[in-house]
Amino acid sequence: MAAKLQELLTFLPLKDVRFADTAMTGNTWFMSSLNDTYEENEAEYLYFPSEASKGRLLCIKGHDMEDGSKNSYALAWPESLPDSATLVNGLTFVSDTYYDYGNLWHGLCAMAPLVGWSLKNECLKPTRWILFHWGEFRDKMGSWIQHLMHANFGEVKIKGFDGGDGDGPYCFEKAVVTRHDLGGMGREKKLEVFDLLRCKARSFCGLDPEGKGKELLVNERGVPIIRLTLLMRSGSRSFKNATAVTDIFARECARVEGCILKVAQSEDLSFCDQVKVMTYTDIVASPHGAQLTNMLFMDRDSSVMEFFPKGWLEHAGVGQYAHHWMANQAGMKHEGAWWDPVGQECPSPEQDLQCFLFHKDGKVGHNETLFAEWAEKVINKVRISKQEQLSKNFSTKPWLNSSACAC
Repeated sequence: MAAKLQELLTFLPLKDVRFADTAMTGNTWFMSSLNDTYEENEAEYLYFPSEASKGRLLCIKGHDMEDGSKNSYALAWPESLPDSATLVNGLTFVSDTYYDYGNLWHGLCAMAPLVGWSLKNECLKPTRWILFHWGEFRDKMGSWIQHLMHANFGEVKIKGFDGGDGDGPYCFEKAVVTRHDLGGMGREKKLEVFDLLRCKARSFCGLDPEGKGKELLVNERGVPIIRLTLLMRSGSRSFKNATAVTDIFARECARVEGCILKVAQSEDLSFCDQVKVMTYTDIVASPHGAQLTNMLFMDRDSSVMEFFPKGWLEHAGVGQYAHHWMANQAGMKHEGAWWDPVGQECPSPEQDLQCFLFHKDGKVGHNETLFAEWAEKVINKVRISKQEQLSKNFSTKPWLNSSACAC
């Protein structure tokens, strides 16, 4: 019977091109024959072996990096693994994403469900990671997200097929598969996951997991300290006149006792430098871009100010609100955004995609009056909030009451 089951085993394409046009609207082209497990507040996932898989293991064959339909998968009983298959021991995390693992925001969205699954399951850690993008194999993730996963899970071993020859097949003793990024994960769970990642990253970088110590919360006069960070970027979506923008924020910060301004160039910072800068930040002001994902490392209830080039409001679609969503998911306060009204006009205004590509890498101007008023408003809002906390118990941090550092 085992031999017959081996012969009957059929490998299906990892990427089902029948759903190529609907991959973002409820269907999935990755392992399309299988249905996810849904649990309230949790991300969608598949687990092998399980009752849903009838005790079968996940087997994967092929590691094509250009055509996911050439890679394949099957489910096999442990006693009837396909000929020449290699059994890979331990727990394997398998991720497929519609976006990529290089960008900070997209990488975080792809990894968060696996962190959430681990948190729910006694903090189990993977032996290896198998990464796919549209069913196409990927052999690395971006440095930032790999450091973050290392901080949470320990060494990150990507691919990690042990033994075997060529394209496999490889069958996994235990495997968790996620393919919808944050998927159905509820806000409560997202807060729990981001609290954990914040805490682990701080510990990994030698910082107090609780963030700013009490001695850093007030100055010698007992006035709350407000740390304002201008997180700059170079190239696309950078400020046209960074000096002028810095002068505006410096002037407004100087008007409020206890306000301290720091200017940081995101691409010049190591992972732990980014963690440190943002741990000691109460307000971050930055152009739209992946560097804003570092808001993850600020305390809950910190504030975010965001700036966009000309044309984004009209043509960039809902994706421009990614960091607004993240602020909500991580427990931050998104204090609004400013879209530059000045710049070249798109030659084909009726074509959103073409106009977005035209404006995508534009630079951000400034409005001195508006920026000054906005900065004043946010700084004073934070000042009042900190004074209220001081009158109660300044050392109490709301995020510490969650599952932070539980693993």
